[in-house]
Amino acid sequence: MSNASSVGTLYGIGIGPGDPDLITVKGAKLLAACSHVFAPRSRATEDSLARRIAAKHIGASARVHEIVFPMTSDREDLDLHWRAAAETVADVLRRGEDACFLTLGDPLLYSTYIYLVRALRDVLPKARVVTVPGIMALGAAAAACGFPLGEGKSPLTVVPAGDDPAAVRRALEGGGTVVIMKIGRRLRTIAKLLDELGLLDRSVLASRVGLDEQRIETDLRRFLSEDSDAGYLAIILVNANRDAPKGSPKE
Repeated sequence: MSNASSVGTLYGIGIGPGDPDLITVKGAKLLAACSHVFAPRSRATEDSLARRIAAKHIGASARVHEIVFPMTSDREDLDLHWRAAAETVADVLRRGEDACFLTLGDPLLYSTYIYLVRALRDVLPKARVVTVPGIMALGAAAAACGFPLGEGKSPLTVVPAGDDPAAVRRALEGGGTVVIMKIGRRLRTIAKLLDELGLLDRSVLASRVGLDEQRIETDLRRFLSEDSDAGYLAIILVNANRDAPKGSPKE
């Protein structure tokens, strides 16, 4: 896949939540054909989880480039990394070669890919970008837990845990199904909020769904007094409907 007479195409490939078999057929075909694959990782000392998930779909002759995107809230530091990553991708595209960028879940849901593409537009305005959607982690978590995400006219709200629980509280008070993402070290805080709102028994936690370390917790009371880091790939599903039967987070 190359065209030396023009700028190459960047394909943002959503590789799903963790199970390699949950990569779309289109995504797998592109990964098999692309000669350059970019895989993000959070630290220079760690392997890329995205690369590990997509490994069996990547062409044998492809060159895989791992790019570090640090887990930090320092915007200036992040901007530097995004710019550097965009320059690296642009170098390949300028040669008329195509490239794939791996992204966990879906490329346009809380993904580093969003910021990479914005930086690439500045570095190489003529770059063609094609986004291939992936199975979202919230969908995989719901399937693993048997937890309906949307039913009838009930709303679905997706909210990151964040450093301020006020946004999560507003989402929960709005009713419907609430998906809380990026739990990490905020697990105890979120558990206490759910308990305060009477929603603890209507909630489940799913972590690293589709990976060997998959974890499903239906009793979140243990986290009320336990300082625990659920990790970045943890999700809490909440049935926040006030008229839902008590004791069941699913219905």
